[in-house]
Amino acid sequence: MVLGGFDIVVIALVVFVILVLFAGIKTVPQGYRYTIERFGRYTRTLEPGLNLITPFIERVGARMNVMEQVLNVPTQEVITKDNASVSADAVSFYQILNAAEAAYQVSNLENAILNLTMTNIRSVMGSMDLDELLSNRDAINDRLLRVVDDAVQPWGIKVTRVEIKDIQPPRDLVDAMARQMKAEREKRAQVLEAEGSRNAQILRAEGAKQSAILQAEGQREAAFRNAEARERLAEAEAKATKMVSEAIASGNVQAINYFVAQKYTEALTAIGTAGNSKVVLMPVEASSSSDRSAVSARSPRRSLATIRRRRRRVRSQRRAPPRPSTPSTRQRSAEP
Repeated sequence: MVLGGFDIVVIALVVFVILVLFAGIKTVPQGYRYTIERFGRYTRTLEPGLNLITPFIERVGARMNVMEQVLNVPTQEVITKDNASVSADAVSFYQILNAAEAAYQVSNLENAILNLTMTNIRSVMGSMDLDELLSNRDAINDRLLRVVDDAVQPWGIKVTRVEIKDIQPPRDLVDAMARQMKAEREKRAQVLEAEGSRNAQILRAEGAKQSAILQAEGQREAAFRNAEARERLAEAEAKATKMVSEAIASGNVQAINYFVAQKYTEALTAIGTAGNSKVVLMPVEASSSSDRSAVSARSPRRSLATIRRRRRRVRSQRRAPPRPSTPSTRQRSAEP
């Protein structure tokens, strides 16, 4: 088939239209922004989706990623305020808020953010002591975030986080810190042990004090009750003596005989229950007194006469001259 001149023109026109359509239709993916330049000058920014531009007059200048991005900061050697050398590395998170400013206000955006973060790490960490540097990592992160974010704000960028990943002091400094920590822990242990010993001694002293107080109170209560018991016993004896005295005053001889016999029996009981061995020589009156108590218990009316007769007999035996003893007399004298 032979094509004529008109057909060639039509085909060329169709191809041109297709090329114009491809050049004028731009699809922007989600998370990106495209800048449009007209004859090399920025005019507008394309949002995600299908967009139309003027072919051969406008073109895409920069394709900017507006998602949050991570930037690793390499290890930095930092000299602290107290002249200690430490190594620190970090990580930075940033996001492009204005694609045009990020594309046209700074060249090589990531390298600019990286160098800015590194210099601020040295300045912030170099203004702190080593102990403060190791214990206040959150404060370091906050200062770095504030300083870096203020610096990149003209570039249309928001630094969301700056985190110190690791801080490594020199080996000899780590050993010195370990010895210091060990000494502090030993000191704390000794202090706690001393406080525990002191508290134990205080508690033992308090216990001894309470024990002495309770013992003294117990002794006081026992003495009070013993005194009360002796008082009641004395009252009972006084009452018994009073009753005996009243009975004697009224002429009742049985009461005095009973009283004397009771005391005599108690004395004999005490002598007999003694722990040592002994021989007791009892006079005739002793046996007579025991007989008198028995007789007085059986016959109250004849007790006084019996006592008198026996006393006269004893007196007569003492006044009479001694006679030669015979078996019969010895036997009689042995009889009660």
